[in-house]
Amino acid sequence: MIVKQYEVGSFSVFCYLIGDEETQEGLFIDPADDAKRLLSEAKSHGLNKIKYILNTHSHVDHIMGNAEMVKKTGAKIIIHEADAVALSRTPSYLLQMFGATASPPADTTVKEGDVIEIGSARVRVIHTPGHSPGGMSLYLDGMVFTGDTLFVGSVGRTDFPGSSWDVLEASIRKKLYVLPGETVVFPGHNYGSTPTSTIQNERRHNPFVRG
Repeated sequence: MIVKQYEVGSFSVFCYLIGDEETQEGLFIDPADDAKRLLSEAKSHGLNKIKYILNTHSHVDHIMGNAEMVKKTGAKIIIHEADAVALSRTPSYLLQMFGATASPPADTTVKEGDVIEIGSARVRVIHTPGHSPGGMSLYLDGMVFTGDTLFVGSVGRTDFPGSSWDVLEASIRKKLYVLPGETVVFPGHNYGSTPTSTIQNERRHNPFVRG
């Protein structure tokens, strides 16, 4: 199994490549920009087919690369059902502000507990709303990709339409902090002192939500 982290674009977004060497299939989590570089990286790891784009949520900084990635690969877009409508309805002023291209609609929606398979890898959906109604984290073999729910030493903003601090805090405490302490946290932005953390470290030291 291949798992790689890339910082893309101008907004410190972390994109992730997950792939299976045997089937040569891969997926990207939040390929927000730099599609040419990302696809070159995928090929360098022997991944010749990008099957899916997984969006952790529908905010423009995470989905603005969807259209180009779909055009280049034919990958299917997957998002949580509660963010599916917002995915393809980014307001024009935000697209202009971010210099972004609107995302195509989702091909598939998912919910809590659903599993996305890429070769032998099984990515499990954990619904972690609060930053957005359909925010989701993705669990794979001792790793959790937390989008904008949980950062290294911080948490996602809750001052957007559809956001809620109480809901976000509950998601972190009841969905993420219950994972094994050694679970590696892969956040949605490069905002911390290190690019990754662990659940145990965030429970003990995150100043916003202590476990």
